[in-house]
Amino acid sequence: MRTLTIVTGGAGFIGSELVRQLVERGDRVVVVDNFVNGKRENLAGLPSDQVIVLAHDVRRLDGLLVPLREAATVFHLACLGVRHSVHSPIENHDVNATATLHLVQACRDAGVPRFVHVSSSEVFGTARWTPMNEDHPTYPSTPYGAAKLAGEAYVRAFHQTYGYPTVIVRPFNTFGPRSHHEGDCGEVIPRFLLRGLAGRPLVIFGDGTQTRDFTYVADTASGILRAGSSDDAVGETIVIGSGHEVSINDLAREVMRVAGAPDAVVQHEPPRPGDVGRLCADATRARRLLGFVPHVSLTEGLERLRDWYRSQDVAPGQLLEEEVVHNWKG
Repeated sequence: MRTLTIVTGGAGFIGSELVRQLVERGDRVVVVDNFVNGKRENLAGLPSDQVIVLAHDVRRLDGLLVPLREAATVFHLACLGVRHSVHSPIENHDVNATATLHLVQACRDAGVPRFVHVSSSEVFGTARWTPMNEDHPTYPSTPYGAAKLAGEAYVRAFHQTYGYPTVIVRPFNTFGPRSHHEGDCGEVIPRFLLRGLAGRPLVIFGDGTQTRDFTYVADTASGILRAGSSDDAVGETIVIGSGHEVSINDLAREVMRVAGAPDAVVQHEPPRPGDVGRLCADATRARRLLGFVPHVSLTEGLERLRDWYRSQDVAPGQLLEEEVVHNWKG
C-alpha cells in the first residue's frame, strides 16, 4: 500500500506551506530539496514522525527510486526562478524542464498514481487579454517561462501518450510568510515590505504600471493540494490566482500603508529584462474542478506578512543585507 506523499522543493516558500497542509491532513511526507533556494528553517516545528527530509538534487534520481515506490502522489515544485534564468538559462532549463522529464518518467515507471506539476503564470508572458484562463496563448518572455512551459509539455505528453495521471497547476504570483527577499529569488512583495519596515526606498523597475495577480501562499498551496486529490483534475492544466489585478505602483502605496511608512520614497529604475507587463488570472476551472476559492485578500495577506516579519528574531534591515537589487545579473 502506498502511504507517502513526495514534495520536491518542499523546503521552499510554497513547498513548505504545502507540506504543512499535507501534515494537517495526516499525510506522511517526504521532502526532496537540495537547499539551494529552500531552507531547513521553513520546515521548523513539523513532526519528525510525519516529515522525512531528503537533502537531494531533483536532477539525480538515484536517491528517489525507493520512496517513489511507496508514493501515492508526487507534487513537483522544485525549480530555479525567473531572475536566475536571465543569468543562467542553461542551468535553469536543466532543472525546470529536463529534470521534470526525468522525474515524470521515473514516477510512471514506479507506478506513482498521481503526478502534480507546479508550473507558473510566467508561461503566458504578458497578457493578450484579461482575465487569463488556461486557453490564453503562451509566449514566455524569459528563459524561466520557456523552461516551465517545456516542463509542462512533457508532463502533458505523458498523460496524452501513456494515459499517465498528471495534473498541471499554473499559480500566479504568490506571497506570504517564508517568501524570498534574498538573492536571485527575491520578489517584489517581500522586498517592498522589508524596505518599508526598514525605512528604505521602495525600488520599482520601470514605470510601475505593470500589473500582477497576487495570491496568498495558504490559498495557493490549498489549490495545489486539491489538484492532487481531485479525479476531475487528471489531464488538466489549471490556473490558480485571485482574479484581482493590481499595478506595482498601487502595490507600493498599499505596502507603505501596511508598513506604517506612508511617506516612504519610491525609487524608479530601468525595466528588468523580460519583465511581464500584465497578469490577471481567471481561476474558473480551479473553482469548478477543485473547489478552489482564495480566502485571504491582498491587504490581509500583507498584514499577515508584516506581522510575521515583526515576529522574527532578525530585524528588517538585517534581512535586507541578503537582498540583491539587480538580481538577474548573477
